[in-house]
Amino acid sequence: MNLGPCWLVLLSICLEVWAVPIDRNAAPQETHAPQEDKQEDNDTGLYYDRYLREVIEVLETDPHFREKLQTANTEDIKNGRLSKELDLVGHHVRTRLDELKRQEVSRLRMLLKAKLDSTNTQSLQMDHASLLKQFEHLDPHNQNTFEAKDLELLISTATKDLENYDAERHEEFKRYEMLKEHERREYLKGLDQEKREKEERRMEELKEKHRKHPKVNAPGSVAQLREVWEETDGLDPTEFNPKTFFKLHDTNGDGVLDEQELEALFAKELEKVYDPKNEEDDMMEMEEERLRMREHVMKNVDVNQDRLVSLEEFLKSTDKKEFINPKEWDTLDDTKPVFTEAELQRFEAELRTKEEELGRRAESLRQEQDLLKERGKALEAQRKEYQQVIINQATTVWTFPYGTGLRARAKRHSEKPRKKQEISVSETLYYNPK
Repeated sequence: MNLGPCWLVLLSICLEVWAVPIDRNAAPQETHAPQEDKQEDNDTGLYYDRYLREVIEVLETDPHFREKLQTANTEDIKNGRLSKELDLVGHHVRTRLDELKRQEVSRLRMLLKAKLDSTNTQSLQMDHASLLKQFEHLDPHNQNTFEAKDLELLISTATKDLENYDAERHEEFKRYEMLKEHERREYLKGLDQEKREKEERRMEELKEKHRKHPKVNAPGSVAQLREVWEETDGLDPTEFNPKTFFKLHDTNGDGVLDEQELEALFAKELEKVYDPKNEEDDMMEMEEERLRMREHVMKNVDVNQDRLVSLEEFLKSTDKKEFINPKEWDTLDDTKPVFTEAELQRFEAELRTKEEELGRRAESLRQEQDLLKERGKALEAQRKEYQQVIINQATTVWTFPYGTGLRARAKRHSEKPRKKQEISVSETLYYNPK
């Protein structure tokens, strides 16, 4: 899918093929296979990611809309003017969009039901139409057809969510680091003094080992780009050319470097610090480092802040002083912790609250389980009692005072048989009323 830059301003993360470093030794016929595999994995993290992708793919099949998309500017997309072109697309496109929206509404209803069920809320009394209003990427008042307002809401919501995506990733990493520190402290608390001191020394040795790595070049500097040019692209470092470098790493040829294409440039720098085989190297920290590098480049190069780097912006950045003589890059190990002690204490209090709630729920479930067992035992006893009654009714012992011979038959016709507590075997019949 080759979209114009204006569309990529808002949805570049969704649509771009995940950029990979150029490998000069790779066979030509294998060049496109990894990109096709990666495209499916390049999830935006948005809960409506699939719906967003499918809507864009359907709209791209309409020649009129695609033409308008190619000529639209950023403001036309953001202010909703492009959404008005939806009225001019083909009938088959509108039909497919209507179907996609109904599927999305159905999926959201299932999510709501699952959420209500998990919180023991009586969903039968809930107004699902009202609950759908919490989802901002579609019009909840019209749940059957895809209209211009749906496209406008989808674009505006995706733009806003993607702008907040980096901040959410940083927050997620902070919580990860706090959980890791919490677990470390809890682990050490459970050891005696001798073992605790030994374990603390081992952990400190791992940290020191992690800090010993080759120098990391500042992201976006001439030293960093030349290293990619030489080691990844296989070219002579003395012949480094920024314009050629840009075109080499614009892997989809759309004239801009998106965030994924930029992050692919940092692979060599990250490999200096992180190795998945090493116990001391944390891959979650590596992803945070990758994000920091990309944000650093975007801050210095992306002049119009459209989350894309054009060729003009890239070439202008190479004229800056920071490109030739940048400040030394500080990795995560060289910076202050991502959380404070006060934040850690609040996080631990939150964990204790959740653990207590889980404990209460577990105890409630255990009591329910015990109650069900008792009910099961009572039902089993009742079943056996009913079974015995049926057996007693089905087989009854009857006795005849006149015996069982031919002579006694006449008297038996005039007198009903009676039950007897103690009888002889010879004078007993087992009579089944059936």
